[in-house]
Amino acid sequence: MTLALKDELFDAQFVRALAYLSHGGADIGECFGTATRITKTDGDLWYEEWLATAQRVEGRAESSVAAGDSVSARDCYFRASNYFRTAGIFVIGAPVDERFRSSSRKQTETFRKGAALLDLPPDIVQIPYDKTTLPGYFYRVAADGVARPTVILVDGYDGTVEELYFANTVAALERGYNVLAFDGPGQGSVILEQGIAFRPDWENVVTPVVDFALTLPEVDASRLVLHGWSFGGYLAPRAATAEHRLAACISDSGPYDLYEASIARVPGVLAKQLSDGQGGRAGWNKIALKILQEALESTMKKASAGWALRRNLWVHGLTDPLEFFRLAPQYTLKGREQLIQCPTFVCGTEGDDLSALAKTFADRLVCPKEFVLFGPADDVSGHCEMTGRAVFHRRVYDWLDTVLELSPGAAKLQ
Repeated sequence: MTLALKDELFDAQFVRALAYLSHGGADIGECFGTATRITKTDGDLWYEEWLATAQRVEGRAESSVAAGDSVSARDCYFRASNYFRTAGIFVIGAPVDERFRSSSRKQTETFRKGAALLDLPPDIVQIPYDKTTLPGYFYRVAADGVARPTVILVDGYDGTVEELYFANTVAALERGYNVLAFDGPGQGSVILEQGIAFRPDWENVVTPVVDFALTLPEVDASRLVLHGWSFGGYLAPRAATAEHRLAACISDSGPYDLYEASIARVPGVLAKQLSDGQGGRAGWNKIALKILQEALESTMKKASAGWALRRNLWVHGLTDPLEFFRLAPQYTLKGREQLIQCPTFVCGTEGDDLSALAKTFADRLVCPKEFVLFGPADDVSGHCEMTGRAVFHRRVYDWLDTVLELSPGAAKLQ
């Protein structure tokens, strides 16, 4: 069942934009109004209509600035940022479409203008990493210098560090947790501006981020939490297999094994020819390989059906769709579960294929753990609980307060 658009993926991205309503990133009328103008499953039309909405809302922000209304300006800048990000979602791919580059830069620009108007604006930070830096934001609960529990947020395949504000930052701040959010390799401006692709050993990304976090006097070193969502639901626990300064880890809707999650979308007869996920093409059936190659290349041309593969190739620095299936086995938590020492929260949503093996992962953990499968009984659906982020946040922070031995709201009072 879809909410506003007939195509399931287009509708899911619409719901993603709308989901940030409660945290200042969307307006019902603006989102539904945009959706009504998207009359076909077409990435160009999607871009044009969301861009028009973003520009209109940005114009209202600037009018509010001119009028001296900082509250309305902030709200409009935030919504415009979400809409600029949404505009570019279906033109992701390689080579980089200049429309995507433009909308991505605008989502950062408008977000920062809005964030500057918060009662307590975040610090814009550059985190040292492998001869370069990773862009991020550090959000404080209060300007009192008190060290508080701090959540490090890890994004997924096609999100941005700015989107993390609406998705997870506000919920953490409201509950008394500081937040450090960043774009890593393969994500946001790091892939777009620096051309740095994903890497499977995310512990080598998170450890420098933890090092940076521990230089901040407001960070309680004994209560540091790593929270990954979507593909970050793999990246965060992968990092926790080697980074043991964490008090807790949250895996929200991530793949237990990227190869298995990906091959599940390939027709069964062809999938069997790639079932080992190993080695080079020499070990694959050549006829099936050719058929699969042609099928994947044909699929990639489709606005909706080919979107995930186009995106995946770009963020992994690949050009051949079959190369993705050779690379995917590196992104697995199999055989590493016992290396995670900190308490870990794992969740998924009924019907979400990316997190279909979340329970298998949770069952194999040897650390203290909590598993939650959201579904119709919770009025939650979609990848990353997009129709029920408030439900998710309630469950995860009830658990986290217990793990960190905090009474509800205690973190805010520290």
